[in-house]
Amino acid sequence: MSLQFRARLARRGFDVDLQLGTGERVAVLGHNGSGKSTLLNILAGVLRPDAGFAALDDTVLFDLGPGRRRWLPPHARGIALLAQDALLFPHLSVIENVAFGPRVSGVPQAKAHALAERWLDEVGVADFAGRRPSQLSGGQAQRVAIARALAAEPRLLLLDEPMAALDVAVAPMLRRG
Repeated sequence: MSLQFRARLARRGFDVDLQLGTGERVAVLGHNGSGKSTLLNILAGVLRPDAGFAALDDTVLFDLGPGRRRWLPPHARGIALLAQDALLFPHLSVIENVAFGPRVSGVPQAKAHALAERWLDEVGVADFAGRRPSQLSGGQAQRVAIARALAAEPRLLLLDEPMAALDVAVAPMLRRG
């Protein structure tokens, strides 16, 4: 998977140009307000830049050059953004939250639930499958959010400090693999 990204957002002083080749990973470091989250939000499609171009392999995510206004909606990008806040759907059970991505992608319910169970087990919260998000601790909710992001099988996974809410003993377990 390769990524081309060029974007400008004047009101935030954001102007970035980067390219990643297949198999490359990048960590973006900087002080608060330096644009790290802005970069991820633009890639995920939840923030629109003033100008720019981005492509993930052969899929154009956006092309906002002069006379061009191409914008692929977030749900069609194959990108998962995992932030500090779990952002779980409060009206859905844990298993339904995790199965949500596969279900909206057309995966049959039984297979989506099997994927959800697998990922809930992987992050160590399978016992909470029937609970609602309000019945979880912050760390448990974040582990469910991680399972939800992975169950969607994204082409690109963007991480915006998702381990911040986790217990010191849990974070290393989730970083493996």
